[in-house]
Amino acid sequence: MFSSSANVSERRAAPPSLAISTVIFALRPSETSGRPTLWLPLVRRIREPFKGLWALPGGPLSHDESLQDAASRNLRDTTGLAPSYLEQLYAFGGLHRSPSQRVVSIVYWALVQPTEAALADESENVRWFRADRLGDLAFDHNAIVDYALWRLRNKLAYGSVAYHLLGEYFTLAQVREVYEAVLDRQLDPANFRRQLKATPEIEETGEYLQGGKHRPPRLYRYTGRPGLDPDNRSTP
Repeated sequence: MFSSSANVSERRAAPPSLAISTVIFALRPSETSGRPTLWLPLVRRIREPFKGLWALPGGPLSHDESLQDAASRNLRDTTGLAPSYLEQLYAFGGLHRSPSQRVVSIVYWALVQPTEAALADESENVRWFRADRLGDLAFDHNAIVDYALWRLRNKLAYGSVAYHLLGEYFTLAQVREVYEAVLDRQLDPANFRRQLKATPEIEETGEYLQGGKHRPPRLYRYTGRPGLDPDNRSTP
């Protein structure tokens, strides 16, 4: 168990520390079925507290950075990722998040396409994990991931969220796979296709996905404005 050199009264008198953490979701194929599943990068802690456990990418907030700049820098330094959309998710400030001192974490999140996720740095201390098979993480990071998943599942109804996980062009079946991966359940293909084709922001391109064994499916694109928030405005 980690113990701080400062005594209890000193820790209580010290102001809380501010930190930044990031939750980045991407689709990767399941090792067993090959179907798209939801993954996120984690970083192994190399010092106490929680040395050896996996944690969300992040670090302390410096005096000369904005929250968003700090989130971008921490993510870039640990994983090499630079998502186009990195938005504020929530602030976590439980009294006992860290055994050494009071820490308040400003959490950012983003969704990245598979081509972006493939560029992430991976090493002994940086790896991708399935969102539904994380095990015990450092601090309260399991609760943070659970909250991010809850928010993501609720935001699927806003339309644009799913397309952050796809390329510019996609088939209707690929959109359904995104929904199934995020919701972790199967959807009726016919009903989903009918509802999706009624969405005004989904536009046929006149192109087809090539390379399959069967009749090539039609490619579509999303014409709405991107953004994780329902009103499509970035969070400061």
